[in-house]
Parts: sequence; structure tokens; C-alpha cells
Amino acid sequence: MHLIIMWRNLLLSVVLLTFSAQGQETVFADVELSSPSVTATDASNSWGTLPQAPSQTKSEQEKEAQKKEQSERTFGIVPRFGTTDRMDAPPLTTGEKFHLFAKTTFDPVTVIIAAAQAGVSQADNQFAGYGQGAEGYGKRFGAAFGDQLSAGFFSNFLYPTIFKQDPRYFRRGHGGVGRRFVYSLLQQVVCHTDGGGRAFNASSVLGAFTSGGLSNIYYPADDRGFKLTMGRSGLAIAYASAGGLFSEFWPDIQRKLSRKPEDDKTPKGPAAAEPSANSK
Repeated sequence: MHLIIMWRNLLLSVVLLTFSAQGQETVFADVELSSPSVTATDASNSWGTLPQAPSQTKSEQEKEAQKKEQSERTFGIVPRFGTTDRMDAPPLTTGEKFHLFAKTTFDPVTVIIAAAQAGVSQADNQFAGYGQGAEGYGKRFGAAFGDQLSAGFFSNFLYPTIFKQDPRYFRRGHGGVGRRFVYSLLQQVVCHTDGGGRAFNASSVLGAFTSGGLSNIYYPADDRGFKLTMGRSGLAIAYASAGGLFSEFWPDIQRKLSRKPEDDKTPKGPAAAEPSANSK
């Protein structure tokens, strides 16, 4: 219970500060653009076309596209909300980044996965300092869910908002398997920015290490320390890379699995369209 209250207070404080800073930034931007000496048109003429920034009111078509993307599930069960097939998808606003984080973290399947991890951990007597029984399981569940919550909060909301980066996985969806494999792994270190460019994926890397460091607050004393923190953070990055690969190739696997045997036997070409002479 104390762990849940701590997370609630931490999240509320950081979210309020983030949205407050975002609002101040918007006000300053409006003041600068309304200055008679430098207008948005003059800046565009002087420096070329300005990069696309997140619009305050997105079109209904874009909202529907995001809604569809954030309802995708692997096998119809596991959330795959942070993937887009649109390489030119408009950047997410601060509110949309928070919505993506909250929708993924508090999805019932995510909670069930944390509960399963706690069960496996207790069966193997991992984190022995938590003990056994209902109390030990409750602590393990809180730690497992806390890991997922903090990883999502820092990697999908806070750092993407601070560094103006897009936390989604941008699926390539075409080309050779090797090229797509390398592309997927590179997204852990190179991300899309809100301005339409590319940058070092500080959100993903810092998110993993920040979450790993924060876990020292609630892990047993024997499971804390610099070495263990680095190991957990590296494992989190490896899991994120595996998730990116799955997001890249899952639609192809799904098409393979859903293909009916009759589809492979159906004749192709002109002969399939024209009846034979014997059938007349």
C-alpha cells in the first residue's frame, strides 16, 4: 500500500510539473510569433520550410488513425498500442504521450502479466527478502508492476516530452528481412523527433536506466546496487529491442497464420478466369 501511494504522489507531481512547463512554453512561443519584427512567414522564407509541429487540434481522420493504432493487440490479447505503420505520422502532443503511457500501463493484460511475473518470482524464491506467503507475493507484484509503470512513464511520457521525441515504434513493413531487422534494432538508439527529424533515442535509453535506478527504492537490500541496476537496465533495453522486432514482423506472421490452405491452391493467371472447353 505504501508503494502504491508513493507512486501515485510521484506521478501526480511530475505530470503537473510537465504540463505546467508545456503550457508556459506554448505561451512564450505565441509571444515570439506575434512580434512585429519576426513573423512565422519571415522565418519560413529565411530558413526554409519549418518542421511540422504537433497541431493543437488534429483532424478527425488523424484521431481515428491513432485510435485504431492504439487498439492493436498481438493474438488479440497483448497490447501493441505504441506502433504505427505510418512513417509520416504527425507527432504526439504531450497529452497524447501521457494517454499512450497510461493506456498501455493500466491495461488489464499488463496488470495480469505483472501478476504472472510475481508468481514465477515467488515460485523461484527470487527477491528472497520479500519472504513468502501472501505478503511476499504482494510485494513481488508491487515491484513487478512498479517496474512496468516506471519504465513506461519515463520512456513513453516524461523523457519524450522533455526531449520532444516520439515514443512510438515506426514500422518499416517492407524490404528484406535483414534490412528490417537492422532497422528495428536501430530504433532503440535513433528515434523520430516531434520536429520531423531523427535524434539519439535518449528517451528509451535514459528511461531504462532511470527506471532501473528507481527500483533500488523498493527492491530488497540484497538486490540493490550499481551492478544489479546496470544489469536490470540493460535487460530492459534488450526486452525493448525484442518488442520492436516483434512489432516489425508480427503483421507478416499474422498474415501467414491467417492464410487459408485454399488460397495457396487457387489457380492464378488467365487460365483461372477462362473456363475450359470441356466444361462447356
